[in-house]
Amino acid sequence: MATVHHRFATVRGRRIFYREAGPAGAPTVVLLHGFPTSSFMFRDLIPMLGADYHVIAPDHLGFGLSDAPAADEFDYTFDALTALTKGLLDQLGVTRYAIYVQDYGAPIGWRLALDSPDSITAIITQSGNGYDEGFVEGFWRTVWDYQREQTPQTEAAIRGALGLDLIKWQYVTGVPDESVVSPDTWYHDHHLVSRPGNDEIQLKLFRDYATNSPKYPALHGYLRERQPPVLAVWGKGDPIFGPAGAEAFGRDVPDAEIHLLEGGHFLLESALPEVTALITDFLGRRVKA
Repeated sequence: MATVHHRFATVRGRRIFYREAGPAGAPTVVLLHGFPTSSFMFRDLIPMLGADYHVIAPDHLGFGLSDAPAADEFDYTFDALTALTKGLLDQLGVTRYAIYVQDYGAPIGWRLALDSPDSITAIITQSGNGYDEGFVEGFWRTVWDYQREQTPQTEAAIRGALGLDLIKWQYVTGVPDESVVSPDTWYHDHHLVSRPGNDEIQLKLFRDYATNSPKYPALHGYLRERQPPVLAVWGKGDPIFGPAGAEAFGRDVPDAEIHLLEGGHFLLESALPEVTALITDFLGRRVKA
């Protein structure tokens, strides 16, 4: 397995942490994490991909080990997080790359693709929604209520997503045997989102998530026109983005490779060998060649 390097870069005056592995001349794969985690979610995948690919996995601003300026000092939007990701890739000299998107990583990845479609060599989406299908109402209703109106009641409800119990719920729900998921994951994430002021950062991003669905028609047009290689690998029991979110990619990319596995929202924690095999096979056929 490849050696993983843990690095920092200053992008637009902000210190961004990223993990990097693999030869610089190999095809690049950029891993974009979701809420409430960080590049930590890719800790076991990176060395497996790094033997054949140049792998970059940043922590978004406000997450993981990247800077987390207060919400009144930085305007936390998905546009802003995308700009920082693009700035990091530019700084590293990366102009062509495949993306692996999960949860929050998806709207960042879609913006990168729409802003620079020639840069994207392939798309791997693992519970990274790009369609109105797939949103599980039982989870999203609380988010939608808060986006529509910020009241003490809607804010209190959404703050539950920052608590240890609901972070654990994201990891274990839908997993046939939750004992295979390490508790390190939810304790790690909870510790970082519980830093002073980080709650306001997360609340701002919950509100800004409303800007993502309006971009879906442009994304679908990009997919139909460009026909990028697409691998959608999804947990059948994902309580946040259901399997319909994976299946929808086949509407615009007819040869999209769609796999529904036993598991939940964080498949790398419970089905790492299966997901890795699908990714390496897909990249080997669609990118490496």
